[in-house]
Amino acid sequence: MKQRQFDRAEHVYRNDAFAELVKDAVRFFNGTPVLPLPPSVSFLGRGVYAIYYTVSNPLYARYAELNRTAYDFPIYVGKAVPKGWRQSRASDNPDNQSRELCSRLRQHHNGLKLAPNLKADDFMCRFVIFEHTGSEMISTVEAALIKLNRPLWNTVVDGFGNHDPGSGRYEQSRSDWDVIHPGRQWAEKCKGVHKTKTAILAKVKNHLGVLGKPNEIA
Repeated sequence: MKQRQFDRAEHVYRNDAFAELVKDAVRFFNGTPVLPLPPSVSFLGRGVYAIYYTVSNPLYARYAELNRTAYDFPIYVGKAVPKGWRQSRASDNPDNQSRELCSRLRQHHNGLKLAPNLKADDFMCRFVIFEHTGSEMISTVEAALIKLNRPLWNTVVDGFGNHDPGSGRYEQSRSDWDVIHPGRQWAEKCKGVHKTKTAILAKVKNHLGVLGKPNEIA
């Protein structure tokens, strides 16, 4: 077969309908009720969630100020999917329902309780459950929310959503989040060279200094 000359235009996919679908999902997400972290009842499902800070800890007072009348500025956005999701080993059907989203929110609450300089009850959450074919949008909607909101614990301070890497993998460095919010025992085992607390807090201050202002550049 004769080789064709490369034409980039032949490889670019465009679909305005898909972009509008993502925008619609984001609008729906922003209209969902805000609940305590974690919600008081257990429920089935997987999906996308956001966590909001609401109390005036000096470090995050800017979030408390911005979220005083409306929950528009999440400090973290994440997704909850079952194990095997990336390898398509898990499907969404009535016989394969899980409490992955509910469990993830509870895991975050438990992690926050371990940090001596945070109060877990100072955080709220909202979430969307995706079912059937809609579940294929989970990663896309998560990415859209992170791009739109630039949550601090996604874009500046990494590590809040980390899990215990397991025995034999503690040579890695401690995450930024675990440096400024110590308490998770498995993170204390990480022996790699990590950033200094001073350097991390300087980035936090810079990000929060422009959060919510026009033409945000953090």
